[in-house]
Amino acid sequence: MAEQKRHMDVPQGAFSGNPLSHCRLHPGQNQQNQNKTSEYRMTSLLTNPEFWQYLSIPVIAALIGWSTNWLAIKMTFYPLEFIGKPPLLGWQGIIPSKARKMAAISVDATISKIGTVQEIFEQIDPKVLAAHIIYTVDPRVEEYVDELMLKEYPTFWENLPASARKMVYDRVRKSTPQLVDNLVEDVSDNIEDLLDIKGMVIERLASDKQLLNRIFLKCGDVEFRFIINSGLYFGFLFGLVQMGVWYLYPAIWVLPLFGLLVGWATNWIALNVIFRPLKEHKVGPLKIQGLFLKRQPEVAESFCHIVTHEILTVGNIINAIMEGPKGDRARNMVKKHIKPLVDETAGMGKALTQMAFGPTGFATLKNQVGEKAIEISQTSFNNPVFEKDRARAVESIMVERMIALSSEEFQDLLRPCFQEDEIKLILVGAFLGFAAGVCQLVFVFGEALI
Repeated sequence: MAEQKRHMDVPQGAFSGNPLSHCRLHPGQNQQNQNKTSEYRMTSLLTNPEFWQYLSIPVIAALIGWSTNWLAIKMTFYPLEFIGKPPLLGWQGIIPSKARKMAAISVDATISKIGTVQEIFEQIDPKVLAAHIIYTVDPRVEEYVDELMLKEYPTFWENLPASARKMVYDRVRKSTPQLVDNLVEDVSDNIEDLLDIKGMVIERLASDKQLLNRIFLKCGDVEFRFIINSGLYFGFLFGLVQMGVWYLYPAIWVLPLFGLLVGWATNWIALNVIFRPLKEHKVGPLKIQGLFLKRQPEVAESFCHIVTHEILTVGNIINAIMEGPKGDRARNMVKKHIKPLVDETAGMGKALTQMAFGPTGFATLKNQVGEKAIEISQTSFNNPVFEKDRARAVESIMVERMIALSSEEFQDLLRPCFQEDEIKLILVGAFLGFAAGVCQLVFVFGEALI
């Protein structure tokens, strides 16, 4: 390797004494000569290529730190689907690639600690649910009755006098509130068995990777921006050290090695500043704590808002009950409570109705009423205003509980997205830093690798 200059070349006259200095000059002339000498020295320094070569070292180190940290964040969340040729040639964001696992970690770290299924359902308020169902069904009683009867017994229903049909409508409308109240109360009493809230949330997040990403990005927005920007600051500081080492010991491996260290260390330092220390420590007038942990109330509001308004909605909960692992039991429960509606509507004419519909017709009608009730239960909550109102009720208790979590518990909301395959991100950053150091060695300082 060519011998590296230890000191920047500056024209001799810039630092040597002026021959006229032995002469006695007027004080004003002496000051003018000194100014000219300072200007000449500065001009010589700024026009010296070696000065700019050395100055580029901390600047390039800062860019390495910023770019590797930016890339690490992007690689954590994107792309949503694998791009390339699996399993090795290509990449998928760490979070999307392990969506189910990350969703499970998120649930275990938060929802399972801040509210039981029973508590969440109580916040939704079963009585409000029942009232909403009745409010939704009541205006459409005639429509539902006509639909069922025309499907099963069109001739009978069309030939029935209008007064008789009105009596049926009135009896259905009168009996429905009590039956719905009984049904909702039964569901509430058995909600722990009927609703697998962990499975529900995991399925929702695993199937919607964009939503999973958004939860992490929203909750950690400040921290992610800090990680990216801190790469610039920490990289520049590392670059100053690197510049001093290169000046004193210009070995061919110094720049690539420092580039590798910058790519690795800036990420590592940023992560530790975010999550450490867990507890608040006072150092003189300063209060020191991990950046993410300081924002616990703010993060709790962001996380709980997304979860309650987009995942734990009333509609999603009802569908999870009906379509989940215990869906058969839930459906039978609905039928059990709603089938008596047929008997109560028939009233004293039940025997005649059974004779008119045949031995199995009456039972079929009951079953159809039960199926219709299941359908209505799954479509009655497509009301944005109602869902938003209930989401706020659940959100309030979840935010309160989440703020009360310990720092150890709270950090688990965001920490897993860094811990998962963190070594891959660090290695990528180190490799890019090493490559940048090699380029700096060759293209800035003109060194030959061989």
